[in-house]
Amino acid sequence: MKRLNHMLFGGVAALALTAGLAVAETPERIGYIVNYATHEWYQNVIKGMQDRADELGIQLEVRDANLDVARQIAAAEDFMAQGVDVLIITPVNEEGVVQLLRRAGEEGLPVVLEGNPVRGMTTMVAICDYDTGYHAGVAAGAHAMEHLGGEARVMNVGLPLLSATVLRSMGFMDGLQTVIPDAVMVHDLDGGGNPDRSLEVSAAALAQNAEINIIYGINDSSAQGGLQAWKASGRDQDNLLVVGTGGEGLAFINAMETEPAWRIEAAMFPEKVGFTTLDAAVALFNGEDLPEHIVSPTAPMVGDEWQQFYSVEGDVRTINWDNVNQLEAPAACMMTAADL
Repeated sequence: MKRLNHMLFGGVAALALTAGLAVAETPERIGYIVNYATHEWYQNVIKGMQDRADELGIQLEVRDANLDVARQIAAAEDFMAQGVDVLIITPVNEEGVVQLLRRAGEEGLPVVLEGNPVRGMTTMVAICDYDTGYHAGVAAGAHAMEHLGGEARVMNVGLPLLSATVLRSMGFMDGLQTVIPDAVMVHDLDGGGNPDRSLEVSAAALAQNAEINIIYGINDSSAQGGLQAWKASGRDQDNLLVVGTGGEGLAFINAMETEPAWRIEAAMFPEKVGFTTLDAAVALFNGEDLPEHIVSPTAPMVGDEWQQFYSVEGDVRTINWDNVNQLEAPAACMMTAADL
């Protein structure tokens, strides 16, 4: 399999690392503390990270915080005591990581964050959440114009607790309204980011008002819960569009292959995020000046377009690096949490 030959950091192929990686000094050991390793998204982030580490001959060690900030702090302190060359952290929460960044800075240990910003960070690898929703919304608008009579009545299965998921929902509606200006959000739900809660709140909303024709989920679990509620109500999928977000694992592929309404996936390519994060760690180890936010690309996949980026054999999916690496990340996010 061909691996990443160039990186688009912040939308610009500007890192000296990418051109000089063969002669750059590589760290011997990198420690990664993931916040929730049992989730498919992070399993695939780790897979991409490990691919790059193997290619560069770097020992990658992974610890799971399991959503416990005390456990994350303990793992980081253990990595520091062991003398790893670089730390990568997916924060459980901001406050717990602030003190880790402070201590790592005192010890001269480079730290790369994945996914979520923290005060005092040097650099973070993450998608643009608003942009991800926006482009999925544009694609949904095009679908609605062709297949839903130009009408768009949305049930947003969201997660208001997190700014990232709020941005996805906002972006989706804004993108949709560029195509269908009178598109409306009929239900704005808190699905908790998990399928059971999403099913529960979606079923209650549909019992109150089922006059929707688009279900948008801020992640795949949310979209699944919304669709399951729709099916449980006895309705068919003939005039329904489901838009998932994440492309976290096999679930969205199975849905796009078997569910008539699931026609769009706002893919976030976790393997690419992991691959890019590992390269950022190497760059930081070599003293490269990195942007505060290294943007990882996303793309809406319509119908069977997922086959351009993934292949599936049994219960294993394999990323097509050549096609994924042709995706360009934006130079800057259209909107960030600071704009909320």
